[in-house]
Amino acid sequence: MSKILEKSLRDAHKEDALTMGTRQVLNSLKNSRLIVLSRSVKKEALEQIELDAKKEKIPLVNFQGTSVALGRLCGLQFRISTISFTSIDDANIKSILKDTEAEEKHG
Repeated sequence: MSKILEKSLRDAHKEDALTMGTRQVLNSLKNSRLIVLSRSVKKEALEQIELDAKKEKIPLVNFQGTSVALGRLCGLQFRISTISFTSIDDANIKSILKDTEAEEKHG
């Protein structure tokens, strides 16, 4: 699990710089800088987000846990299947992508 992702999620939640929920993320895709998808996202929604994100050139992170784990990571007591950062710096995006790619190769 990427420590940078974890810290970035907590910080962004405090700063109200996250959009949570699959429908909300799809509706506000143009404001997204990075999208995090849990394993709990339904196939149709996943395909739609991947397609739209590719069009808008928004990077995607496939979080290796469930929506429960993603919610907990943000310090919340409920499930979140999809999150987008509306504000995050490029250095953090690069670090998160590098960390998660390494995890996917080793995990």
